[in-house]
Amino acid sequence: MWTGVFPAVTTKFTADDRLDHAEMERCFSLQMEAGCDGITVCGSLGEGPMLSPDEKIEVLKTAQKIAGKKPVLLTVNEAGTREATSIARRAAKEGANGLMVVPSPIYHTNAEETVAALRAVAQAGDLPVMIYSNRLAYRVDVTVDQMEELASDKRFVAIKESSDDIRRSTEIINRLGSRYDLFTGVDNLAFEALSVGAIGWVAGLVTAFPRETVAIYQLMKHGRREEALAIYRWFRPLLDLDVSTYLVQNIKLAEVFAINTNDRVRMPRMPLSGERRKTVEKIVKDALAVRPTLPQF
Repeated sequence: MWTGVFPAVTTKFTADDRLDHAEMERCFSLQMEAGCDGITVCGSLGEGPMLSPDEKIEVLKTAQKIAGKKPVLLTVNEAGTREATSIARRAAKEGANGLMVVPSPIYHTNAEETVAALRAVAQAGDLPVMIYSNRLAYRVDVTVDQMEELASDKRFVAIKESSDDIRRSTEIINRLGSRYDLFTGVDNLAFEALSVGAIGWVAGLVTAFPRETVAIYQLMKHGRREEALAIYRWFRPLLDLDVSTYLVQNIKLAEVFAINTNDRVRMPRMPLSGERRKTVEKIVKDALAVRPTLPQF
């Protein structure tokens, strides 16, 4: 059902901390122009937990305006299942193409609770669901056993695999075949995941470097592994910025230099400063100085 590169887009703010829809439209358009296959809004990179329900719906609508016929997924990452089911219903009412659902980032559910919460959100929204499994960031592991338990509900269509263990991708395929559309959600494991069977990439650094991200995906899809690997090796220092407590600030700073935007974030986050900012600036500028020529595909 879903395949390709789905940017986990950043949310843009004005200087007085309101949603900057004009800048989001510009930045989202860059993703579409580069050939991305969908958009995921209000995730971790999109500062979803810092947005009100109304703001989430506003961002969804802005992405829909730009994406056209391509799918737009709203991330459900609320602390409570009551709130999660509420936003799922609203997303459905507003025409979202699907949901990316994270188990509660506040309460660390056990296996029974995890499955029950995911089922509740899927039932409430009655939309296709991408299960977001990220045991490192959220301390809840949606295991292969749980994926198998949920497989009887056709609304669960995809997995964003972010366990940080590349073996998990093969385990999912070995157990469940093509039951789920398998996406990688860890930027600096993307090449490896695509090599072992992932058919999609929910990407972070794509917001700053959309054409390079799409090139890697398309080259892998067409069996041009060595060309993809050359771009990936150039990209790796940048992709490492996604695997950090400061991923939002890191990637927004990369956007400053790559697509000429701002790095405003919503508190308690603050833009990078001091030595940390200098380090990230150097990584981005060094990469831009030797940006590769992209092949045709």
